[in-house]
Amino acid sequence: MAAGLAVHAFAPDGFASDAAGDALYAALIYLLGVFILPRAASWIVAAAAFGWCAAVELFQLTGLPEVWGAAFTPLMLVFGTVFAPQDLLLYAAGVAGAWAIEALVRR
Repeated sequence: MAAGLAVHAFAPDGFASDAAGDALYAALIYLLGVFILPRAASWIVAAAAFGWCAAVELFQLTGLPEVWGAAFTPLMLVFGTVFAPQDLLLYAAGVAGAWAIEALVRR
């Protein structure tokens, strides 16, 4: 979470900071899943983490996250603002990276 907030706060706006933020968000969701369901198979946690991230991204198509974020800025960190299809690939990369690191740690 600290790395994601640091990217958000200190990295210049652009593709690299957006990509890092998306991947770190997905990794955080995966790690939260591991924490909440420690006995679950890691592939199930990975699928659930990506599902959450994809659902949040698709929810942005409604326009509600942008309105909510304008009213209460911290919600932008959770729900984002506008839909970007490339974010789905970045979420997949973030979950895959966290899954791989967790598999190495478990060994």
